[in-house]
Amino acid sequence: MVPICSFEQLTAHLMTSKRRKRIAVVCANDPNTEYAIARALEEGIAEFLMIGDSAILEKYQTLKKYPEFVRTIHIEDPDEAAIEAVRIVRDGGADILMKGIINTDNLLRAILDKEKGLLPAGKVLTHLSVMQIPSYHKLLFFSDAAVIPRPSLQQRIEMIWYAIHTCRSFGIEQPRISLIHCTEKVSSKFPHSLDYVNIVELAEAGEFGNVIIDGPLDVRTSCEQASGDIKGIVSPIDGKADVLIFPNIESGNAFYKGVSLFCNAQMAGLLQGPICPVVLPSRSDSGLSKYYSIAMACLTS
Repeated sequence: MVPICSFEQLTAHLMTSKRRKRIAVVCANDPNTEYAIARALEEGIAEFLMIGDSAILEKYQTLKKYPEFVRTIHIEDPDEAAIEAVRIVRDGGADILMKGIINTDNLLRAILDKEKGLLPAGKVLTHLSVMQIPSYHKLLFFSDAAVIPRPSLQQRIEMIWYAIHTCRSFGIEQPRISLIHCTEKVSSKFPHSLDYVNIVELAEAGEFGNVIIDGPLDVRTSCEQASGDIKGIVSPIDGKADVLIFPNIESGNAFYKGVSLFCNAQMAGLLQGPICPVVLPSRSDSGLSKYYSIAMACLTS
C-alpha cells in the first residue's frame, strides 16, 4: 500500500474500496455534524444509525436522500442515547461510534462502564490526532491532546503502540516517532524525559518492531532537518517525524489548537483503546474536521 500523505488521498482510497462502514452517532444535533455525515453519505464511505431526537434529525434534508443508508432511533435523553449507542456497538450493530452534540463526559461514562462499556479491561484510553499542515510534506500524527493529563511510562508505551497500528493502516511501514520535550537534554527535573530514555532503549531492542523512535526532541527538530543540522543534533528521525508523542495534555492541546488556528491545518482524531474507533470531536470542530475523523475511523476499523 502506498502511504497516504493527505486527507484527499485518504478520501480517494476509501471511495475506491466501495465499502460503507456502519457508524452509530449520538445526538447529531448540529450543522457541522450534519455536514460530515452528509459528505460521508455522498462519497459512499459510511452508513449511519442516528440516535437522538428524531424531531431534530428530520430537519436534515441530506439524510432523506439516502434512506437505505440512514436509520434513526428516537431517544431524547442524551445519556440514554449514549447507552443505547454503546450497546449497539457491543452487539455488533455498528463498526464505529461517533459523538455529536453531547457532553464528552456523558459519552465517556457510557464507554467506560465496566460491565456494559467499550473499553476492555487493562486497555488504556487515549486520543490520537492527525493533521495536514500546508507547510509539511505528509500527515502528522500526535498524542495525547485530549484524555491523559500526564501519561505514565506504561501509558506512553500504549500510546506509541496505538500510533504504530494507525500508521500502518495509512500505509506507513516504518513510522518515525518523536518523543517531544522543550529541549534535547534528559533531566530529572522532567520525569517524562527519563521515560523517553527507557522507550528509546525498548525500541532499539526491537520491542516495537519496524519503527524509528527517538527523543527527547523538540517539535522543530522533529519536523525540520535543517534545525537539527544547525544545532548539531544527530537523530534517526532526521526531521521527518510521522508521530509526535507529547509529554502532557497541556502541551499536546496547545499544539493542537495553535497549529489549527494559526497554520490553517486540517485535523482529525479518534479515541484509542475501545473495541471500535470512537470519533470524539470537540463540539466546536468544523464540519470538515469531523468528516476527516469519520474517514480516519473508516480506514482503521
